[in-house]
Amino acid sequence: MASESLFPTRQPGGEGILPSQEIRDLVSTGIISATKDIIDEQIQPASIDLRLSDRAYRIRASFLPGKSTTVLNKARSSEMLEQTLDISDATLLDPGAIYLIPAMETLALPGDVYGIANPKSTTGRLDIFTRLITEHGADFERVPEGYSGRLYIEVVSQTFPIIVRAGMRLNQLRFARGSAGAQADSALRQLDSNSLFIADEEVGQATVDRGVRITVDLQGNGMGIVAYQAKKGGPPIDLAKIDHYEIRDFWVPIERSPNLQLILEPSEFYILVSKQRLRVPPDRAAEMLPYDLSTQEFRAHYAGFFDPGFGYGANGEIPGTKAVLEVRASGVPILLEDDQFVGRLNYFDLAQVPDKIYGGPIGSSYQQQGLTLAKQFRKATQYAPRDASTVSAGSAAGRTVVQPASPEVQHDEDDDVVRHALHANPNTEEFISAKERRD
Repeated sequence: MASESLFPTRQPGGEGILPSQEIRDLVSTGIISATKDIIDEQIQPASIDLRLSDRAYRIRASFLPGKSTTVLNKARSSEMLEQTLDISDATLLDPGAIYLIPAMETLALPGDVYGIANPKSTTGRLDIFTRLITEHGADFERVPEGYSGRLYIEVVSQTFPIIVRAGMRLNQLRFARGSAGAQADSALRQLDSNSLFIADEEVGQATVDRGVRITVDLQGNGMGIVAYQAKKGGPPIDLAKIDHYEIRDFWVPIERSPNLQLILEPSEFYILVSKQRLRVPPDRAAEMLPYDLSTQEFRAHYAGFFDPGFGYGANGEIPGTKAVLEVRASGVPILLEDDQFVGRLNYFDLAQVPDKIYGGPIGSSYQQQGLTLAKQFRKATQYAPRDASTVSAGSAAGRTVVQPASPEVQHDEDDDVVRHALHANPNTEEFISAKERRD
């Protein structure tokens, strides 16, 4: 009882996803603690960012500890520890290698609160696979009610070598109380249609079927580029460097094809975008669920959390925001067509309306995005739409080449989104069309 008196009495809200102010209360009462002070920038509208500690373990295989042991004891007893790394300063993580990194944060949850984890948006866009593991855990990405102990982050950079250091935030943890299931279709249909996404002539009204159905945009809405494919074997990406790297050094831009199709090659990673401009009102949170994995065709969207206010703002002033899709095919090539179903957006009630919402004022990077890569790449690099004046004579030889467009700068309301037209080099082989991928 004496220890309980050290903390103020917690006044929980209702059932649902916990908002920013309740997460802040969990910090102030010691329910969430850390080896280094938790800063307010970690607390998002409906989640908290977890930070890497200063030690990383390279392991032979992914695993769960199970109820009978702890994470590190399982790793040692199974002889899976290959290397211990000090990541207090910049450290290279090899692509394809599996790393187990303790988080700075520790939990002592009350019996009515549980957690759900997901990669952050930037993490997913870099093809970095992360999963949360708890002591004695039997599930990835889940923290059971009443959990007390450390948190561990499994990190696999699947394409790029990456440079990390202690304190970086690769994933985020949501907390929920009581019943926090996805809202039923009947409840979604009762909402004003513009609450879910902004309809237009191309996409029409929201299609509600076990959530809002999301489809892929291979038309480009006037832009010549509809996707990016990650290059392998490139230089390392330092995650601390923002708006730094040239896109062409790490990505192959894919041009819109005449028949609006794209073949996804096995083991390749793509960035695409949804047709719909999605909205998440401030009194709700959302999560993107991937394409039905029972088909085992492709995986879309690793980073699934959408915060309150995404594409909406505080009072509906944002006219929807497209969802960037991180896509990886499985073992066979997959034909993807314009407006093809790729996932569902499920909506969840919040325990309370958060005291901060997604957007520029809190440092959110992707409020009014289009086909946007991770923030480490120069946001300049939107390719100009192709028309008769931009196609060179090279296309007569069977290859589409886009000549440089005049540079333009577009300023969105979100101060983190500034785009320039990229001067593509017509002598390189980096600019290819979706049609050529099929040949």
